[in-house]
Amino acid sequence: MTGMKKLQQQRSKIALTLLIAFSPAYAATVPSGTPLAPQQQIVINNGTEVASLDPHKTEGVPESNIILNLLDGLVNTDNSGNVVPGVAKSWQNQQGRQWTFTLRDDAKWSNGQPVTAEDFVYSWRRLADPNTASPYSSYLQAAHFANIDAILAGKMSPDQLGVKALDAHHLQITLSEPVPYLVAMLAHTAMKPVYGPAIKQWGEAWTRPGHYVGNGAYTLSDWIVNEKIVLKRNPHYWDNSHTVIEQGTFLPIASENSDINRYRSGGTDMTNSVIPPEMFGKLRKELGEQVKVSPLLCTFYYEINNKKPPFNDPRVRAAIKMTLDREVIANKIMGQGQIPAYSLTPPFTAGINLTPPEWFKESQAQRNQAAKKLLAEAGFDDSHPLTFTLLYNTSDQNKRQAIAAASMWQKNLGAKVTLQNQEWKTLLETRHQAQYDVVRATWCADYNEPSTFLNMLISNASINTAFYSSPEFDRLMAETLTAGSDAQRASLYQQAETQLDKDSPIVPVYYRVSVRLVKPWVGGFTGKDPQDMTDLKYYFIKQH
Repeated sequence: MTGMKKLQQQRSKIALTLLIAFSPAYAATVPSGTPLAPQQQIVINNGTEVASLDPHKTEGVPESNIILNLLDGLVNTDNSGNVVPGVAKSWQNQQGRQWTFTLRDDAKWSNGQPVTAEDFVYSWRRLADPNTASPYSSYLQAAHFANIDAILAGKMSPDQLGVKALDAHHLQITLSEPVPYLVAMLAHTAMKPVYGPAIKQWGEAWTRPGHYVGNGAYTLSDWIVNEKIVLKRNPHYWDNSHTVIEQGTFLPIASENSDINRYRSGGTDMTNSVIPPEMFGKLRKELGEQVKVSPLLCTFYYEINNKKPPFNDPRVRAAIKMTLDREVIANKIMGQGQIPAYSLTPPFTAGINLTPPEWFKESQAQRNQAAKKLLAEAGFDDSHPLTFTLLYNTSDQNKRQAIAAASMWQKNLGAKVTLQNQEWKTLLETRHQAQYDVVRATWCADYNEPSTFLNMLISNASINTAFYSSPEFDRLMAETLTAGSDAQRASLYQQAETQLDKDSPIVPVYYRVSVRLVKPWVGGFTGKDPQDMTDLKYYFIKQH
């Protein structure tokens, strides 16, 4: 037996052992003796109007925060970030390439119909179908589903995807490469099932209240655009007996100041995950334990349009990267625990051991000097300054950071920077259409493993809105799948990050934290979920 096969079998045994160790309930755990409020309702600010509630048409955290309540995947993550069973009650694999999932007998859609293996087959074929135009279709490439490359290229039909229903309760996945972290990947929004008959009947309108058929702990009760989304408890959910919250309301308040004012006036129970830095100290003093600072697997960065001149020149991109004073932005403008970033992957991500690049160890003055030299080599000087537009999605905090960044680039590089803002949904489309110079971006982990960050910049990734393309980077990422050990894989991830640093397709700014205000009566919020999901089935309202 080869070392690789031994490693794969060990991983399979570990996965099965962890599965057996799970408790049978994956929802709210109310401590004994805790009196509950008679009205189990919660109001949360989600920070923006969502682009869609179709899991195959979304790519952002605001959308995922709501969809995870409406749709239940094969597996999910709990309120501490651990992978737990969802529709699947058990699974096994052969050499990491063929996986078989056994589905629960009691999993149902919100209309009472059973959730079957065929529902997942339909859903993932829809995700893979080029006609769906999902921004997350390349997620199936990252998971190495058999035939996905040919399907996305239009050379095979979606029904050739490496997934099939063995019977109503057994789903088989076939991969082209062993993916040791596949189970964790299956918790992602894009891998949630959708109800085919509703889509067939209603088309794009299937996501409207009254049309939406989900299999999650909650159903879509009301959706008033730019006002609120209301979810109500789903009596058909397989674990409904452990659900406590009866109704959850999500608000789309983009202004952080308005968010805090609404919270303080009693209009919400939880703010969005962004608190204005200038108010942070005051709020901690006045509200104490209500201010929750949590670790977050997210990197804030500025994305550069790599295919648009002059940003197709790596010297120009490197100059932009080096002259941003990220220490000032992270520590002085923010100052809530954010860490200045030099990489796309946060160094505290599981499975990576990063070494900062040499420029990161230099003073800002040294970085500025080196950057000006690079820019001069690229043909820019005082008489011919670099000119570009910095785009950000509408938000008080994003605006402050953009003003600071533009000022730094003007001062440190002599660049002329114009600011532009767009609403979230519009900005996403602008990025995909490559109609920008430099744009504000944040990438949050889909699962706790470096590939969730690095796969985004593989040349053919549908979410590669930097339009970065490097055969060497692609090769390194491909090799991570066949690495003979975790240490070898970590080394390849380091090499991939080194390649990114050399090419400078993005400008890492800082590794984020989540900062929320949470009322004392909200139970089930742990502050330990590195993805900071708002999963209502884990919450409960204490008497107050």
